[in-house]
Amino acid sequence: MAHTAMSGHGTTAGDDPLQTAVWRLRSRACWADAAALLEPRTAGASLQRAALLVERCLYTEQGWQEAEDALRTAEAQARSDDERGAAACERGQLAYAATLLGVRDRADEARAALGRAAALIAPGAPGRALLDFRRGLLAENLARSPQAARAAYRRAHAGATAHNDPLLLSFTWRHLAGLALRDGELAEARHGFGESLRIREELGYLVGTAPALASLADAETEPEASRLRAEAGRLFRLLGGVPTWLARQLTPPAATA
Repeated sequence: MAHTAMSGHGTTAGDDPLQTAVWRLRSRACWADAAALLEPRTAGASLQRAALLVERCLYTEQGWQEAEDALRTAEAQARSDDERGAAACERGQLAYAATLLGVRDRADEARAALGRAAALIAPGAPGRALLDFRRGLLAENLARSPQAARAAYRRAHAGATAHNDPLLLSFTWRHLAGLALRDGELAEARHGFGESLRIREELGYLVGTAPALASLADAETEPEASRLRAEAGRLFRLLGGVPTWLARQLTPPAATA
């Protein structure tokens, strides 16, 4: 299953207290509470608020109308090419999530929106790495083109490295590892999944730690695989069953009499 990613703020000591509070809530699956801290008075705040609510849709399969409303506000306030490009990138991600989760087929809208974003966000700009990652998601999960996905993920990985975006790196490591696992490259897959898990644990990205554990388990042998899945299941239950789609990846608990 694919994830969303958004450039992290508030993840290091000395960051703005508001961004630190937003990050802590977001990392614990409290997207609505995090969004409520942001007043949509500027394009930047509106974009961040919309991104939080779009991410909630992908992790919980709920809140679609709130995300749509927040996105319209961000689109209306965007003035620069970077702002319009970022809004288009979120529009594409929302349409992608709706398609992936079977809410409604919006694949054409997702492609068109990410295409608009690519025309607006300059190569080398901070937002380009996230855009490349999301284009990789479309290639992998909607177009079923692993080669195109790998190329996009590698561009995103390079961009995240250049702009020191560890959260996005945790996503690119994980998705590149997933493609390696599909090709039977177990050592490469274990390395990538391990790096993704390490970064998420260091950042305190709790909501992304269970998926990282489950992915690493897929590349490990027993008994390590079972240990990792058990830990993923514990975190999954701790967060109230979020992300919802992870339930299909985890081994269900044994029935009791």
